[in-house]
Amino acid sequence: MSVGREMSGGEISPPVGRPRHGKADWLTGARISAVQGLFYRPEGRAGEPEAVEFVLEGGQSVLLTCASDHTLSITSGAWPGLPDWCVPACQWQFEQLGRLPSPPYGGAWTVIGTQERRDGHGEVREAVIRCENGDFVVGGGDTVTIRFVPR
Repeated sequence: MSVGREMSGGEISPPVGRPRHGKADWLTGARISAVQGLFYRPEGRAGEPEAVEFVLEGGQSVLLTCASDHTLSITSGAWPGLPDWCVPACQWQFEQLGRLPSPPYGGAWTVIGTQERRDGHGEVREAVIRCENGDFVVGGGDTVTIRFVPR
């Protein structure tokens, strides 16, 4: 039986790959050491990521994945392992996202809050992870979009 892991701030995260439940400020206080795109690569490098994994100091991670209805699924990640749905595993890979800045001095972004923008059915369409130096904005669609908006 899988058990959740403790996230920064004392909240318990769900088991790996399971949706998290609770308030929108679920990452406040966490430190993000890396942001990786998860790509399906049967024919080489092309396109946008199918998911984005935020790697936290201490070894935990958070995975944001696009769903077939263009919403975002937010689950605990399994960094550096691939999610179970990456089949066959040899056709999936993590890559750094070149259009994102390097972590600030100190080696990590500190999360000061999060915001989830939902559709009329209550599903997450966009997640904003607010950090001291700027915001990561992750959107659902055919693939995941991510951008960093500096302060």
